[in-house]
Amino acid sequence: MTSDGDTAEVPLVGSTWVHAFEEDGPDGAVYRPAGGTLPLSRRPRRRLSLHADGTATVADGGADDRAVGRATTWTTVDGTTVIHLPGGTSLRVVARAPGKLVVRSEPAPP
Repeated sequence: MTSDGDTAEVPLVGSTWVHAFEEDGPDGAVYRPAGGTLPLSRRPRRRLSLHADGTATVADGGADDRAVGRATTWTTVDGTTVIHLPGGTSLRVVARAPGKLVVRSEPAPP
């Protein structure tokens, strides 16, 4: 996994990002590139995968804690990437650095 100090840029689209909830802060939830080193956790980690055609996969822990992927979409709104979750909630990428995404959950519009 790249750290904040690394200069290698991981593409947002075509990569899988894993929730590093230990690093969450007031700005939002932190995601790191899949395949990197994250501490072991009993809590399942959400995974986000964005595809070039505007589709996305969001994988959360299922009943037996194995990842269950859900198909969804993503768009660019006001210059930022927004992932549209089933049920109307969205995840907005609010910050991006090499090897790190900060994502904020937004409720569905009324």
